[in-house]
Amino acid sequence: MPIYFAKQAFSGGISWLPDLPDPWTVLKVVVALTTIALLKWYSSGTANTAERQMHGKVVMITGGTSGIGAVTALELAIRGAQIVLLTHQAPSDPFIVEYIEDMREKSGNEMIYAEQVDLASLYKVRQFATKWIDNAPPRRLDMIILCAATLTPPGKPRVLTPEGLEENWMVNYLANFHLLGILSPAIRAQPSDRDVRIIFTTCSSYQYAPPTDDGSMAMKEEYWTASNAYTRSKLALMIFGQAFQKHLDAYKRPDGLPGNTRVIFIDPGYSRTPGFRRWISRGTIWGLALYLAVWQTVWIFLKSAEGGAQSILYAAMEVTLGRGPGGKFIKECREMTYKRADVTDEKVAKKLWEGSEKLIERIEREEAVRRALAKKEQEKANKGGTSYEKKAEPSEPASKTKSRKQKKV
Repeated sequence: MPIYFAKQAFSGGISWLPDLPDPWTVLKVVVALTTIALLKWYSSGTANTAERQMHGKVVMITGGTSGIGAVTALELAIRGAQIVLLTHQAPSDPFIVEYIEDMREKSGNEMIYAEQVDLASLYKVRQFATKWIDNAPPRRLDMIILCAATLTPPGKPRVLTPEGLEENWMVNYLANFHLLGILSPAIRAQPSDRDVRIIFTTCSSYQYAPPTDDGSMAMKEEYWTASNAYTRSKLALMIFGQAFQKHLDAYKRPDGLPGNTRVIFIDPGYSRTPGFRRWISRGTIWGLALYLAVWQTVWIFLKSAEGGAQSILYAAMEVTLGRGPGGKFIKECREMTYKRADVTDEKVAKKLWEGSEKLIERIEREEAVRRALAKKEQEKANKGGTSYEKKAEPSEPASKTKSRKQKKV
């Protein structure tokens, strides 16, 4: 039957079928659809093939409530990991409560919690980190995934945190520097048989960043541009990550065993995340309208958040990354080389590390003085209000006092 059908088709057509469209039109449509499918397949990136059970492992993650971080947190929760979300909002915030309940339902994992950490505040970062390391015995910590990041859209003004720090520098770099610096004792206290990983998410734009020096250039308004602020913060994060790996390797464990913590850098690639949407729309309504108008093109050429999370999941679960030296750079689920020599330059790292420590020390000292003065002012205001209330308390009219005495008699 198939041979007879093919013979009819080639000899003169099939009389009982309706007229088919022009073959050239069909060919054009097929070629167009095939091209789109191939472009989409290529731009979707490499899928993670590594698998590992995560039951019992404690994973701390920043930026875990949106975009790539949210996908990563959910996938690890599905595999049984205990997830600690570091969120800007308090755990009692309705959005966080609902988000965690939704994650628990989707993953079938009840071990998902939130801790409040404002990455735009050195004081809040220290509050959380010191509370974590003060726990005795040391809390289990198998993995730290640093997904949180911010950017200033091109054309928008420079933004400062309440402590007076440039926002990109603070959230993308300095908060991570401060967090890991304080958590360092808790990381080093993990048993030697535990595979501890610290995963930094970066961006390919780091290779176009201006030099970091000691970090002071990031704080100067005259040298600021939106692109420089973002790329410099990502480069600084990578330089610090390499230096932090050396810092961990230099630690001599009391049991004499080698270190068990490895730093891994991830470039997720360009993805359709809230951060990318904010950047490409320039933070404006008109830009958002243009983004929606070309959304089909964006959909073809950019990864989804799920696609962007694949390399992070690979770094979290690939067994071979738990052996050998740390400081590896992963993109599309395979190891890559760095495009900047200063990422691994020890002199550059030392200068940046010392400059960051001095900046943090100065800001924390100034903020401590400010909080002390604010507390005194509040106490003074409270005392003043109490004494005023006592003075303002009206005395009884003489007529009422006299009538009460008469009643007693």
